[in-house]
Amino acid sequence: MLAESQDEEQIIARVAAIDIGKAELVCCVRVTAEGNSKKRWQEVSTHSTMSRSLAELANHLVDLRIERVVMEATSDYWKPVFYLLEAHGLEPWLVNARDVKHLPGRPKTDVLDSVWLCKVAERQMLRPSFVPPAPIRRLRDLTRYRIDLVGTRTAEKNRVEKLLEDACIKLSVVASDIFGVSGREMMAALIDGERNPKVLAQLARSSMRRKIGELEEAFTGLFDDHHAFLLARMLARIDGIDADIAAVDEQIEAQLAPFAAAAERLDEIPGIGPVAAAIILAEIGVDMSRFPTAGHLCSWAKFSPGINSSAGKTKGSGSTGHGNRYLARILGEAAVGAGRTATFLGERSRRIARRRGKKRAIVAIGRSILVIIWHLLKDPDTRFHDLGADHFSRRTNPDTSKRNHVRQLEALGYTVTLTPAA
Repeated sequence: MLAESQDEEQIIARVAAIDIGKAELVCCVRVTAEGNSKKRWQEVSTHSTMSRSLAELANHLVDLRIERVVMEATSDYWKPVFYLLEAHGLEPWLVNARDVKHLPGRPKTDVLDSVWLCKVAERQMLRPSFVPPAPIRRLRDLTRYRIDLVGTRTAEKNRVEKLLEDACIKLSVVASDIFGVSGREMMAALIDGERNPKVLAQLARSSMRRKIGELEEAFTGLFDDHHAFLLARMLARIDGIDADIAAVDEQIEAQLAPFAAAAERLDEIPGIGPVAAAIILAEIGVDMSRFPTAGHLCSWAKFSPGINSSAGKTKGSGSTGHGNRYLARILGEAAVGAGRTATFLGERSRRIARRRGKKRAIVAIGRSILVIIWHLLKDPDTRFHDLGADHFSRRTNPDTSKRNHVRQLEALGYTVTLTPAA
C-alpha cells in the first residue's frame, strides 16, 4: 500500500557547487529558469583561489541569491573558500568526497566534476560534514597543535633513550622516568664531562637514593663527547617543546574561557581531566543541536557498530570504522582511565573486559562517555551523577543469581543442597 513520503523538497532552486584545487577552482551554478520552473540555467566558471578572486566569486553568488554552496573536502584547500563564503552570508556545505563519486565509465575533468556535484546537490542527495563555528575552530587548532607537540616531545625522548643505550648507559633500567629531577641532573653532568659512575649515582634524589648501587652499574658504559653533543641537542629540543606546550596551554585556557562552564561539567566524568575536556569541546563543540540524539553523535564519531546486511544476511564484523582520530584517541584514553576507578564506568569496563576483552571494553566505555557528554552539553543544567561501582550488584536478583550458580554446578556433575547461613 502506498503511503505519503516524508522526504523534503527534492529540488533546490538556486545552488552552486565548487571543485577546489590548490591554485584554482571551478564553480558551477544552477538556477531555475524564469517563467519555467522545470528548466534550469547553468553557469560554469573558473576562478583563482586568491582572496580577491574568491571575494568576487562570493559577491557574484550573493547577487544570484544562491541558497547553498557545496564543495568537497579536498585536503586543506577548502578552508579559505569555506570561510570566505561563510563570511559573505552564504550557506556553504562541506561534503565527503566518497559521497559524490562520479559515475564510472564517464570522463573526468574539473568542469564535469563541478557540474556533477551541483546536480547531486540540487536534489538534496548529500549530507554536510560537521564544521564547527569560528571560536571552536580556533580552539581546535590549538588543541590539535598541542597533541602534535606532545607527540614530537615523546619521539625526542625516545631518541634520548636510544642514544643512552648506544652508549651502554642503562639509566632507563633503574629509573622509571629518566626525565625526572634526578635523571635530568645526571644527564646534565654527562654533558658537562662527568664520567665517574659513583659521582653520577650520587646525584640521585629522594627515593632514587635507594638504588645507588644499581645506578653505579648503569653508568658504567662508553659515553663519549659524540654522545654528549647529541644528548645536549636532544634535551634542548625537549625543553623548547616544553616551553611551546606551556605557551599553547595559556592560549587554550584563554580560548576556552567562554566554554568554561561546559568544560567544568565534563571534568566531572571519570577519566576526563581539564586537557581532555578542552580537546573534546574542540572536536564536537558545545552546540548539540547538530546531533539530534546521543546516537547521532556516537555514529558521527564512529563509536557505533557498522551495518552491512544483504539478502537477509549480516556481513562483516560490525566494526565501527574510522572517525575523528583526535576524538577517538582522547575517548580511548578516558575509557582506560575510567576503567581503573571505583565508579559505575569502571565496574562496567571490568565486566565487559571479562566477557569480551579489553579492546571491546575500551570502545564500549568510550561510547558511554560520549553519551554522557551529549546529555551534559544538551542541557546546561544537567550534572554528572555516578551510579556507583555497586550499581550492578544492587540490581541483581538474588534468586536469579542463585539459580544460575546451582545450574552451573549441576552441569559439572554436582548435586547441590542449599542451606541458609546462620
